[in-house]
Amino acid sequence: MTVEEAIHGRRMIRKFLQEPIPKETLLRLVDAARLAPSAANLQPLRYRIVNDPKEVGAMFPLVHWAAYIAPNGNPKEGERPVAYIVLCADTTVKKEGYDTDAGMAAENLILLAESMGIGVCVMGAIDRKAIHALLHLDEHIVIHTVLALGKKGEHPVLEEMTDSVKYYKDAQGTLHVPKRKLTDILL
Repeated sequence: MTVEEAIHGRRMIRKFLQEPIPKETLLRLVDAARLAPSAANLQPLRYRIVNDPKEVGAMFPLVHWAAYIAPNGNPKEGERPVAYIVLCADTTVKKEGYDTDAGMAAENLILLAESMGIGVCVMGAIDRKAIHALLHLDEHIVIHTVLALGKKGEHPVLEEMTDSVKYYKDAQGTLHVPKRKLTDILL
């Protein structure tokens, strides 16, 4: 798979096969994130892998899924993520302004995951306080986003946007993701 194929094939996944992801694979994903550019090369990002089944189960109610298709689009029992990677920032390195770093790191991770057949859903609508407590994170660690992971249990369809950016599920349960045309975004 080329990088361009990974970019075009990548969609947020909300249905996962219940196959564990090996720890070595999760470490490779974090390593890809680690290698992303960082402002002033400060590298304030930190990562917490959540793959213990008890922790994975405890994480599920602390993240909020796709608003446009909730609650029917939420993963059902037997479709839930098998792991999470919690993307954090160490405020002793940089107090704020790490959003760009986090976006680049997450995309590196996502593209590598796509090349491995691993689906990812990035979530910012999360209960940061409860997750922080669940994972026993130090006070100076701030949670930025949560990435839910698992082998893909669905294959969303990319389509050209016509009248709305809202993604939706059709009668067969296939997720459709409208994207603006290239000609519509060029200034």
